[in-house]
Amino acid sequence: MSTINIKRQADKKQLEQDGVMDWPIWEKEVSNFPWTYESDEHCYILEGRVTVTPDNANSVEIKAGDYVIFPKGMSCTWEIHEPIRKHYQFS
Repeated sequence: MSTINIKRQADKKQLEQDGVMDWPIWEKEVSNFPWTYESDEHCYILEGRVTVTPDNANSVEIKAGDYVIFPKGMSCTWEIHEPIRKHYQFS
């Protein structure tokens, strides 16, 4: 199974050049929920902090400034510690 790919403190100029700042925004309050990715998701975390725990894998912490790629087919649990706001795109 593929793993979560995280680029810490992504370069904002590069994100703007790649059009990331034009992607839709998703927001979610402090909560805990399961999720399965039906396609790859690319996202850039604008605000907040979350721990994502893939089934049968180690958890990762994701926070503001991170660019993240979640792989298609991954099932996981999201534990949002601080309200999340992110740009996202499915591919």
